[in-house]
Amino acid sequence: MFGPHGEFIIACYGVSALVLAMLTAWIVIDGRAVRRQLDTLESRGVRRRSAGREPS
Repeated sequence: MFGPHGEFIIACYGVSALVLAMLTAWIVIDGRAVRRQLDTLESRGVRRRSAGREPS
C-alpha cells in the first residue's frame, strides 16, 4: 500500500497524531488552570483593568 517505506510513513503519522493530541490536552489543561486563577482573583476583588472602561 505505501510501498517499501510504509512502516516509516505510518510511524510519522502516528508521531504526528500523538503530538497533536498532546498539544490539544495541554491547551485544555492550561485553559482550565487560567480560568481557576481568574476566578480566584475575581473572588478576592481583583478586577480586570478593562472591566470599567467604555469600549472605544
